[in-house]
Amino acid sequence: MTGTTPAPAAVERPPAGPAPTSLAPSGRGLLRRARWYLAFLAALLIGAVCIAALGRDHQYPPADPRSYDSDGAHAVVALLEQQGLRTDLTTDPAATPGGADTLVLPEPDLLDPGQLRAVAAAHHRRLVLIAPGPAALTALAPGIRTSDEDGGVPYAPVRSTPAACSLAEASRAGSATTGGMLYTSGSRGEGCYPHGHGYPLVSTPTAHGDVIVLGSGSFLHNGELAKDGNASLALGLLGSQPRLTWHLPDYSAQPAEGTRTKSFDDYIPKGWRWAFYQLAIAAVLAALWRARRLGPVVSENLPVVVRAAETTEGRARLYRRAKARGRAAEALRRAAAHRLSPALGVPLRAGAPDPEALCAAVADRLPARPAGDVRALLYGPPPTDDAALLRLADDLDALERQVRNP
Repeated sequence: MTGTTPAPAAVERPPAGPAPTSLAPSGRGLLRRARWYLAFLAALLIGAVCIAALGRDHQYPPADPRSYDSDGAHAVVALLEQQGLRTDLTTDPAATPGGADTLVLPEPDLLDPGQLRAVAAAHHRRLVLIAPGPAALTALAPGIRTSDEDGGVPYAPVRSTPAACSLAEASRAGSATTGGMLYTSGSRGEGCYPHGHGYPLVSTPTAHGDVIVLGSGSFLHNGELAKDGNASLALGLLGSQPRLTWHLPDYSAQPAEGTRTKSFDDYIPKGWRWAFYQLAIAAVLAALWRARRLGPVVSENLPVVVRAAETTEGRARLYRRAKARGRAAEALRRAAAHRLSPALGVPLRAGAPDPEALCAAVADRLPARPAGDVRALLYGPPPTDDAALLRLADDLDALERQVRNP
């Protein structure tokens, strides 16, 4: 009888376990975590670019005829051009020819002595100086001095002031926004808009015309031109001649010797000062918010009651894991001292018994144990190994038993 060989049974393979997963962060995970930081940085970068783009037009200093800002002087130049005057801008006033023209020097203190002599020798029909110092006054406006040289107040706040003088341009304009540096009129000059014993506008005649000294050019600014008689005063002072030349100062140059040195506040832009005030207010509000009272302490029952033995064992395991034999020995000694002090009548001071008093009391109770041995046991150095820690615990237990049952 022929039989067929049975087919081998299929070997059953164990089910495949889960594929091992890597705990290392992937690039996609890192990108997902950092997406908010990247979005914030992108918004910050876009805001900085926008501020820089918008601020490119605000590069001109105050009283600059090219500036359309509120503290610029483009409006008065545009009005003069509408009246038919020819206006020119120059960076070198010494190269400007004199004649029937008006030369405006916004910062005469930045000119060196040679440039001041060249301007004086050009014989301009009218010379307008804005906030000049002693050196510029001596070279271009002899007889006029700053008010503080005669014991007066050197500055005055910029505000609306009546003309109170017979100068044609000032009397026709009436009240104007004047102030800044103050000057004396001298024997030949005439001062307008008085502030105390000084004047922010002084006119003095010369051999070829006159010199106008202004303590501040605020009434020439675009934002101030429509107030009071500022427009009339500006057009009268700057439009008396058929040609107007406006000097563009070089602010990188050093002031002429003998002029007023600027203080630190002069170099701080107005916007930064307001930003500092806003930050100060925000800091005060944040301090008030964080310093609010939290109210009384509210007691709350523990959700789970833990036995004292478990707490002690858990702390002991932590000490053992950290090899903190010194902390463990300190805890054992402190607990023994707290238990011995009421038994010996030693009071607690600041939550602990006095070491000398406790050791002396133990020595009195146990004459066989000197006070030095008791002190070494209760306040000695920490143990060096686990065996020494165990011996310390046994010795403390023995000491407590002897004190309670001498």
